[in-house]
Amino acid sequence: MSLDEQMKRYKEKRKVNPREEKIKAAIEISKESFLLTEAEKSLSYRSFLYIQFRLIKKRWWMLQILILIALWAIFPFAEDALYAYRSMGVVAALFIILIIPELWKNRANQCMEVESATYYSLRQVYSARMLLFGIVDVFIITVFCGVASVTLKLSLTDLLIQFLFPLVVTACICFGILCNKRGFNEVVAVGMCMIWSAVWWLILLDERIYHDIMIPVWVTLFCIALVFMVFTIYSSIYHCDRIWEEKLDGTKNK
Repeated sequence: MSLDEQMKRYKEKRKVNPREEKIKAAIEISKESFLLTEAEKSLSYRSFLYIQFRLIKKRWWMLQILILIALWAIFPFAEDALYAYRSMGVVAALFIILIIPELWKNRANQCMEVESATYYSLRQVYSARMLLFGIVDVFIITVFCGVASVTLKLSLTDLLIQFLFPLVVTACICFGILCNKRGFNEVVAVGMCMIWSAVWWLILLDERIYHDIMIPVWVTLFCIALVFMVFTIYSSIYHCDRIWEEKLDGTKNK
């Protein structure tokens, strides 16, 4: 008997038929072992935030600061104060638009499936990025409002109505589209924000609307917009799997 025949007969005798339940059990044990190993060397939340901070391109924050500096510098030279106030709403919309490329970059680069396979979920990544953007943007806006109120003699009411209110509404539009299950891209988000900016400009063109609405009404509208913004941010984080190219079970988003 030749060596090949002996090997063939040996394989037939020693043939192993793997059982499906044993394969699944081995996979589960491997997953548990991987998670335990990663948990032992996992980062603290502070370290995780620091890594996400390093990954965010700082040019968007620089551009946000520059447009606010430009608004502060041009405001005193405006011949008509009404047009200067209107420009604040446009700048507020642009301030939010500048964060859209950074929030959409993982989707634009089609890397969501890669991120979903990492130890940290896409939800954790989005929550970290939004938290960082929130902290930095709130700081920038606070400094701008403080400087503007002192140097430009702008009242808190003017800043609330002319700048903060359109800014919050723009953020609602941005995050609402980001979380939309239809999978709109960043171009649609920018377009909708610009449309809102134009609508706000038209509203301010009619001075009767501006003067007829009492201060408590403006404050109420701002609070409603602020609550809705918090809701849209929460939805963007909690339902972020809606904007994946493919869910974890392999099915396409509808």
